[in-house]
Amino acid sequence: MSQLHMIKKRDKLLAIVIKSDYQCEGVDFLTPNEYSQQLAYMHHPTGKIIDAHVHNLVHRNLVLTQEVLFIKKGRLRVDFYDEYKDYLESCVLEEGDAILLASGGHGFKVLEEVEMIEVKQGPYSGDLDKSRFTGITDEEVVFKEG
Repeated sequence: MSQLHMIKKRDKLLAIVIKSDYQCEGVDFLTPNEYSQQLAYMHHPTGKIIDAHVHNLVHRNLVLTQEVLFIKKGRLRVDFYDEYKDYLESCVLEEGDAILLASGGHGFKVLEEVEMIEVKQGPYSGDLDKSRFTGITDEEVVFKEG
C-alpha cells in the first residue's frame, strides 16, 4: 500500500489512510475545506514558529460523524463499505498509521493486540450514532493497492 491511500467508491471519498512512512514538507491538508473533520500532515524544521492563537466561536451544523484513528501499537484490519453496506475492500493499519473515516461504513478485526486513539465529533448520541450490520468473513477480504 502506498504511503497515502484514498479509499473511494466512484468519486465519493470513504477514507484516507496515512501510513507511518508518509512524509512531505510543510503542511499538507488532506481533506476538503467542507469536511467537518479536518486532517493535515505537518512537517516543520526545528525552530519553526507557529503563531499563538485561539479558535473563534463558529456555529457549525454537523450531520455525519467522521472519525480519525491513530494506531499506537498492533495491527488492525479495516473493512470498508459504502453507504448501502456493500463491501469494497480492506487494508491493514500498523503502529504509527492514521486513518480518517470520512463516509460510508467500516468494520474492524484486530490482527495483533491493538492500542489506538480515536478522535471524532461529539457529543456522542449512543445508539442513534450508528447502525450496526453483519460484515464480511475472513474469506471475503480483498486488499487493493492504492
